[in-house]
Amino acid sequence: MATDYDAPRTTDILGGGGTALDELDIKPTAAADTDEGEILETLDLPGADLSALSAEELSVQVLPKQSDEFTCMGCFLVQHHSRRATGDGEQAFCRDCV
Repeated sequence: MATDYDAPRTTDILGGGGTALDELDIKPTAAADTDEGEILETLDLPGADLSALSAEELSVQVLPKQSDEFTCMGCFLVQHHSRRATGDGEQAFCRDCV
């Protein structure tokens, strides 16, 4: 049997004579009225005490750019030469930025 999908619907899909959204009485809730900052201040995560880390000193070894690396002009990250998509010399772009 062929079905005409452009014909107007004759059956009630909602099954109870559903109402339009404009007819619903929508009231704001207290949760929607609170500030996001207030919610985050009351959230305590286990092990999130960072006061012990304030006296920590981090040490990172920084290596200069190697001969087989280039700096992408789109994201400014140092990439391996196999990630080069276009450009030569100073105007090189990586595959992610093309």
